[in-house]
Amino acid sequence: MVRIAIVGSGVVGAAIAYELSLIPGWEITLLDRNLPADGSTGAALGVLMGIISRKTKGRAWRLRMASMERYPSLLKELTAKGFHVPHNSQGILRLEFEPNYPENWEKLVAFRKTQGYRLEIWDSKQLRAKCHQVDSAVGAIYSPQDFQINPRHLTTALIGAAESNGVTCQFGVEVTDFLIALTNEKQRCDRIITSDGELPVDWVVIAAGLGSLPLTTQLDSTQELIPVLGQAIRVQLSGAIANFEPVISGDDVHIVPLGGGAYWVGATVQFPEGAESPVADSELMIKVWERACQFYPALQSGMIVESWTGLRPRPVNQSAPVLGPLAGYDNISLATGHYRNGVLLAPASAIAIRDQLLEALA
Repeated sequence: MVRIAIVGSGVVGAAIAYELSLIPGWEITLLDRNLPADGSTGAALGVLMGIISRKTKGRAWRLRMASMERYPSLLKELTAKGFHVPHNSQGILRLEFEPNYPENWEKLVAFRKTQGYRLEIWDSKQLRAKCHQVDSAVGAIYSPQDFQINPRHLTTALIGAAESNGVTCQFGVEVTDFLIALTNEKQRCDRIITSDGELPVDWVVIAAGLGSLPLTTQLDSTQELIPVLGQAIRVQLSGAIANFEPVISGDDVHIVPLGGGAYWVGATVQFPEGAESPVADSELMIKVWERACQFYPALQSGMIVESWTGLRPRPVNQSAPVLGPLAGYDNISLATGHYRNGVLLAPASAIAIRDQLLEALA
């Protein structure tokens, strides 16, 4: 029996726990000092911009492709286990405001077609006919295979499905120390010391978002991460504006229909100044709201019923996310620093960690 501990129960940790639970003979424990999705996962819009991304090669695209290929089967598996995950499957519509936008997208549309994916270039007439609630744009790019998903519900479903496969979950349990031995010029973690006792391990996966920084510092192999703050608001209208309501994105502002006349609007981006975490700037959220109302005028009649802020983990001096072995250790892996793409890349991250462990433990 291989004993694996996963530290962190956000969407990435939950996806890893579920994916690893499908491997026979692995005894998996999911740990978190907080409740599931209590960190940056709980402050995410869940907009999965995979196919509409301008990435076409390299690691960034491979991760997006792996996630977009895994999501349909993953949702079917969760549904079969009795877990419903709300999601908007009407696609993502990226608004364009410059007249020459088609020439910037024609190559990508053709390339995605060779990959088996659809992207559509809409002119202003098509946009008005198909999405009359949108204003101020000269056209749009429509991606019918991209979608939006509820991050909290997804995380809860992944954990529930993992538990049904035998994963042990310990929430409200803090990792306080690691017992380390030296093996083959690298260090090895034999036990995790927690506020609830000792946990023998053969492998450790650190997927704790910003919490990964103090854990890796404790292991003398610091993975630097900075907190980037985001804000969003939930708006309630008297009812849905139209039958066709894809996620709308324009000028890095997202409008996410939730059904029943509810919409998320966000999100801001605030980097820290110095060593302090950023503090929410209400003026930035006002600008996002005003821009959203410009190209989605019906929002102006709505009532703001909720707002949130959240800190996203962004790696320092390397691309996001951080996936793979922790330097100096032969049985600790990192799955952190996903920045703004944690929900999008959770399935791909789980597959990457699974493959690494299968190779190492073969």
